[in-house]
Amino acid sequence: MYVGALECDVLLGDVHSLKQKRSVVRPLVAELRRFEVAAAEAGDQDLYRRALIGVSAVSGDPGHLRALLERCERLVAARPELELLSARTRIFGPDDEE
Repeated sequence: MYVGALECDVLLGDVHSLKQKRSVVRPLVAELRRFEVAAAEAGDQDLYRRALIGVSAVSGDPGHLRALLERCERLVAARPELELLSARTRIFGPDDEE
């Protein structure tokens, strides 16, 4: 079993309140979940122009898992209302130490 995690640090465009931030982040998280992954705003909740989006998935095939997380990253990067500042992908497998 392999577990993959994607962490996307994004800068939101024309957002001036936490309410406006939610109106941008919620649809993005919902769209990511269409890939059958777990997705949530995982950090920077108190900053209205920044968001940390976390995505995770489990698979028996590390290649499939990496491709799935890359598609999620491309979806985030393609959103015109935000700028992807950084993305970090990690894959944990049976050979990793506890």
